[in-house]
Formats: sequence, structure tokens, C-alpha cells
Amino acid sequence: MENTLSVASGHNGVVIERVQTALLDLPTIRPHQLSMATMNGQTLMLIRIHCSDGSVGVGEGTTIGGLAYGAESPEGMKLAIDTYFAPLLIGADANRVPALMARLNKFIRDNRFAKCAVETALYDALGQRTKLPVSELLGGRLRDSLPVAWTLASGDTAKDIDEAQAMLDMRRHRIFKLKIGKRAVADDVAHVAAIKKALGDRGSVRVDVNMAWSELEARHGLAALADAGCELAEQPVASAGALARLTGRYPIAVMADESLVGPASAFSLACASGADVFAIKTEQSGGLREAQNVAAIADAANIELYGGTMLEGAVGTIASAHVFSTFRELHWGTELFGPLLLTEEILRTPLNYEDFQLSVPSAPGLGIELDEERVQFFRRDKSRTSVSMAAPALFR
Repeated sequence: MENTLSVASGHNGVVIERVQTALLDLPTIRPHQLSMATMNGQTLMLIRIHCSDGSVGVGEGTTIGGLAYGAESPEGMKLAIDTYFAPLLIGADANRVPALMARLNKFIRDNRFAKCAVETALYDALGQRTKLPVSELLGGRLRDSLPVAWTLASGDTAKDIDEAQAMLDMRRHRIFKLKIGKRAVADDVAHVAAIKKALGDRGSVRVDVNMAWSELEARHGLAALADAGCELAEQPVASAGALARLTGRYPIAVMADESLVGPASAFSLACASGADVFAIKTEQSGGLREAQNVAAIADAANIELYGGTMLEGAVGTIASAHVFSTFRELHWGTELFGPLLLTEEILRTPLNYEDFQLSVPSAPGLGIELDEERVQFFRRDKSRTSVSMAAPALFR
């Protein structure tokens, strides 16, 4: 069943004519083990926004482990965009991206990940029309490449050591984040210590506990991790209050992630001195400009920054890269390795990872081009679903 909406007449600017969504299921190179889920693949929700001048913007919505991480899922994003977002977008002035996002925020509560996907597509299309990369539309980049960490998440110490050493030999990553929290604290610390000892000065080691520890466990764990040579612990506890009580007590940086869900939470954490570092994620922040607002709050509060990931595919990853390239400081680098976790490529030209960095494209918009055959191949549902003037086929 296809829905058809007409564009309001009398509009003189470039208007949005069609909104299309699709789900893509992609395999990963190995199981990715977190404290709350083990991922054996990744689902991407892709959105395309077609404008009356022929420009087409693409965006992506992705989560970690379906609903294991939070309240949104790729399937839920698709449904929300098809049902609620698209009617608000059809016929609107495509050049007024902040005004469009304000309209969506007025009529649609929460749905931060879906809003990020829509905003990404809007800026991609605007960049194509203006011949500017998204980073320039967002105020201008300060760097053309970003350091990228690699997450070791097999749960097997020997495998993780071999994987890290291979990354170092390829000159692809020298910052390593270990996913811990499923085992006893002492076992996790032993796992981290063994990996740090094996890598020595060749690689830095950090951990992500994904809120798995109690405050008491975190007190023991953070002290032991610091002794093992670990430099940073990401969201060791679930409570923002507990996070604030742990910050500054041990010679290891404490980073907020799950507690950081947009500018309001960033302000609260900053007021409470609740973290040494903010892991900024474009999706979790609610969009590209909202991520910049979180960064501005951190900057004012002397909180250092890290460019986080929701394990996005190529589209979401490069959108984040454009945003992170505009940050005044990026002390802890980024974690934009999501596409490297996938076994399949959906871009005509893959993203450029080399010499421990990810390059930020300088072409208009996001600076990428989808491989249409690959997109079609990995679509979950080949049936047609489109909200448009002419009701065309989905992504084809």
C-alpha cells in the first residue's frame, strides 16, 4: 500500500518531494560482545530525501543490538519516518534545514536517532545544491582527518591481543577500547591488564563498561584499571549521580556516554562535574547540530571530547566525521570504525582509513555515493514503501 501526498502549491524555493526508507541487514566480521548484547550483524535504516531540483540526500539510523541499547531501533525509525516525519517534510523548503528540524521537534517528541538520520539527509542534499561539504555547512572543519580507535570485543584475551597487533601492523589503529562488564570485575581487569601488557607502548588501552558495574564495583574496578595502565573508562555505572561521584577519584579518565543524551543532559553533567570526557554521538545527541551544541557545552566546562559511535555504517559514520571535524578540540580522537566491522561495502568508493586516521571527504554534501546494486541486495524487504508525490519504487 503506497501513500501519496501532494506538495503545497505556490512554493518558490526547492521543496521536498519524496521521502524513502529501507532496512539493510549487513553481516559483521565477528561477533561484537557488549555487556548488554552480542551483535552478530548490523541493521541500517537508510533514508533518502528527494528534492524538486533533483538533489537527493541520504541519511542513516543505526542502533547497537536492536533495542538492547535504547528505546529506538532501525525498524522503529523506519516506521516513525514513514508515518510521522514524512508528512511534515513533504512540500517544505529543503534549504531551511534548521527550520525544518525545529518543526519536527515541535510535533515529534524524542526519536533522536530518527531525527539525526533525517537531518543528515537534509544537509547532504543542501551540500549538493550549494557545492559545499556538510562540515562547511556546519560552520567549517578544523581538521581533514580524525584518529580512529578500534574496539576489541571478542571477549577472548588471546584473540583480542592478536587482533590489536594486526591493527598496529596495518597502521590502521593504535587506540584500543575493550568492551567489558559481562564478567566479574577482577576477571575483566585481568583481561585488560593482559592486553595492555602485550601491547606495551605501541597502543593505548581504554575500556567501555556500558553501565554494567555498581558504584562499589566501579570503585574497585577503576583503581585496578588505572594500575593496569588503562587510561579511560567509559560509562562504568548507569547513574549520572554515581558517575559524578567517581569522576576525579582515580588516576583514570571517566567518560560519559549513555548518560549523555543531548544538550540538556550535557549541561546537567557539566554542572555536576559529572565526567572528565564526553563521548559525543550524533544520533544520541539528536542530530548533527545538537551534537555541536553538546560539544560547545563541554568546551565551556573544560570537559574533553571523544567522537563516539553507534556502530553506524558508512553513511552515519561519515556524517559524524563531518561533525567531529568542526570541534575546536578533540582530545581523545574518535571511534568511527563502524564500517570496518562490516564484511560488505555499500559505497561505490569506500571510506578512506589509513595511517591511523579516517579522512573527511571534501566533495559536496557527505561526499559519498551509494552502490545501488549492493543496497538493493541487502535490503530486508524488497516490497515498495514510499511516501511521495509520484509513489516511485523504493531506492530504485
